[in-house]
Amino acid sequence: MKWKGRRQSRNIEDRRGQPSGRRMLGGGIGTLIVVLVAMYFGVDPSFLLQGLNSAAPSTATQSRSAPADLENDPLAEMVSVVMADTEDVWHEIFAESGRRYVEPRLVLFTGATESACGLGQAAMGPFYCPADQKAYIDLSFYEDLRKRFRAPGDFAQAYVIAHEVGHHVQHILGISGEMRRMQQGRSRAEANQLSVRLELQADCFAGVWANRADRAKGILESGDIEEALNAASAIGDDRLQQQGRGHVVPESFTHGSSAQRQRWFRRGLESGNPDSCDTFSAATL
Repeated sequence: MKWKGRRQSRNIEDRRGQPSGRRMLGGGIGTLIVVLVAMYFGVDPSFLLQGLNSAAPSTATQSRSAPADLENDPLAEMVSVVMADTEDVWHEIFAESGRRYVEPRLVLFTGATESACGLGQAAMGPFYCPADQKAYIDLSFYEDLRKRFRAPGDFAQAYVIAHEVGHHVQHILGISGEMRRMQQGRSRAEANQLSVRLELQADCFAGVWANRADRAKGILESGDIEEALNAASAIGDDRLQQQGRGHVVPESFTHGSSAQRQRWFRRGLESGNPDSCDTFSAATL
């Protein structure tokens, strides 16, 4: 991916090396058990963390990193450039429909950090918190992506950021809030299916970003699309469940199968149009 020498986002909070600022629920064990159980049964742990502390403001020290602060850290610099690209793309898309895009912030942290949705941990992977409109990532996740999930490459890394920004787009459009209202009173399997549709739409929005950013700035190089598709496949629910417990339980999916994640990313990539990402009306995912 061509990213060097381009604009970096100013919406970066660098909390790496800072303490989380607050103990975990129940002295630490409570939240950890909740997260591990959720991950085992295929439930998105970020939803649970939102419920644990959705009303609590973050008290962690927040620092704004100017682009110059990231120049000696290539990975953080690349992430900042990708974030800037998402800003440019979504500003353009929202303007086309007469809307104003509100930029999210991206928090870089080490180990654990507070969010308005509760305590975020590196073990959860990247997540988006609608309560504070921030995406969170411990950059060590990319090492896991490369080694554990066998999905290397800078464009695979960019796809992860674009997916979380896709959740921000869903939030400010009211899609994620409506989805959570639809989940109320439904069975676990039905609620999970709605979660899958939300996640696949975020994958599609990531594809829309890739299309528009390449059209405007020529960011794609040979092999980049394959990197993103490989990453989408690597973190499909069926693949993760097969690796984690030796069998697949489709009704417990919360993010979509490998094939579904690839399919919806590709749909957004080929169209460049967020209107093509209506997973909630799709008869087949």
